[in-house]
Amino acid sequence: MSPRASRRLATRTLAAARTLRRESTDAERLLWSRLRDRRLLGFKFRRQFPIGPFVADFVCTEQHMVIELDGGQHLERTVEDSERTNYLRGMGYQVIRFWNHQVFAELEAVILTIVEKLKA
Repeated sequence: MSPRASRRLATRTLAAARTLRRESTDAERLLWSRLRDRRLLGFKFRRQFPIGPFVADFVCTEQHMVIELDGGQHLERTVEDSERTNYLRGMGYQVIRFWNHQVFAELEAVILTIVEKLKA
């Protein structure tokens, strides 16, 4: 990829991340309320964070952890989600996925899973 193409991709990805931050889902807002401001074991999380051509829902860069929340649309996007996960793992990130309904119905279990992965 040429430097110019790389800059265009980075600019598009950053613009997409900004849009996604403004248009967060209810599940993303709920989980973010527990992750922001180093509220979870003092780890810094970022939301809608660009990594290569993708925008990860939540990232803890110091632990190389990506947290993805999946809504119903992901039932039809399994191939794309798999490619995305493989890319992120190839970049050295551990990827954890939760369904939106898990965040609403089992928030404490979701948080506990994240804590266990952070401590591992």
